[in-house]
Amino acid sequence: MENQFFVDSEFLSPQALEKKHKIENDPKSRTNHMEYMEGMEVIESDVCKNVMEQMNSYDYTKYTARDVRKALDSETCTIEDFKALLSPSAEPFLEEMAQRARLETSKHFGNTVYLFTPLYIANYCENYCVYCGFNCYNHIKRMKLSMEQIEKEMKVIADSGMEEILILTGESRAQSDVKYIGEACKIARKYFRMIGLEIYSVNTDEYRYLHQCGADYVTVFQETYDADKYETLHLMGHKRVWPYRFDAQERALMGGMRGVAFSALLGLSDFRKDALASALHVYYLQRKYPYAEMSLSCPRLRPIINNDKINPLDVHEKQLCQVICAYRIFLPYVGITVSSRESAEFRNGIVKIAATKISAGVSTGIGDHESKYSGKETEEAQGDEQFEIDDNRSLDKMYRDISDEGLQPVLNDYLYV
Repeated sequence: MENQFFVDSEFLSPQALEKKHKIENDPKSRTNHMEYMEGMEVIESDVCKNVMEQMNSYDYTKYTARDVRKALDSETCTIEDFKALLSPSAEPFLEEMAQRARLETSKHFGNTVYLFTPLYIANYCENYCVYCGFNCYNHIKRMKLSMEQIEKEMKVIADSGMEEILILTGESRAQSDVKYIGEACKIARKYFRMIGLEIYSVNTDEYRYLHQCGADYVTVFQETYDADKYETLHLMGHKRVWPYRFDAQERALMGGMRGVAFSALLGLSDFRKDALASALHVYYLQRKYPYAEMSLSCPRLRPIINNDKINPLDVHEKQLCQVICAYRIFLPYVGITVSSRESAEFRNGIVKIAATKISAGVSTGIGDHESKYSGKETEEAQGDEQFEIDDNRSLDKMYRDISDEGLQPVLNDYLYV
């Protein structure tokens, strides 16, 4: 087993350290990552089968410059064309890919760039995902906001002018149950036009409840579509169950959510195969749920507290740009989000080519928006962050920078009737 992502053992109690070593070193002590746990809903769907057949058979080394040329010259991009555009043979064509992606973006989105901000309301977690700062064995300051604190944070964000919020929690039903998240959605509806959720995977009826509370869309990171690699990185907890994670977006749509977002965490496994699977996950669900809004995120690994080994060493900005341009050419109608994990310079460039949505005024910690937005330290305790961000610009600064690039920043374009 690879150990490069494991948390620093010096931060664990003797009991936790003993359990951690047993989980890491004895595969028999771990539950089957392909078997559903009690209470997990199983749905009948062929999407997973279709995606995995394509990903597992994908040999990107066989694609040539001729295949890439054919893909760029075609009016519509087939799955085979998309595979060619993700291959190493496409790297010399990056400028042409960017031009084609820019054309598709302009055709379907004009010159608009949507803005949102994430709000982490809790960082308790019951999973042992070895690359994540929130994992249950990482020694960090844990915090869960009360409803009063949530409203205070939301008001601060809304007063900045933001109209779309993404509510996030650590993956702990015990600390952040569905009712708690639902109450946060009800508060958010008082302040924001658009409410997204990035939480642990839940069943269809729970997504329906959260939608009734005010949530509009759900984001789920599959992390990696490589089920074998997934097993070595997710050693404990509900998130360990790979197929339940995979079907989360479809359950959300079945529960009435207006939109869903998809992503692999590029750098955990073979990023070309993960990028293929992420896009095909969208592609096949689009055909089952043509009314739904769908989007892709493009995150790379970032450093976390107590582990400085985590970095996207095998996915450079040029390769990330290739993935994003290929996404746009293959899925011209799909929104593409690039988060504050990336630099301001990269995000300024990619919104002129293919990305349609970026975050602003970001904090991945718990309960610190008041201090971040006011510039004053608060007396209340704050929870530690999930990962380090690169782009720290405020909403006001981001708005000005986008406008200076000749683009139109958009805070919201959805009207409730």
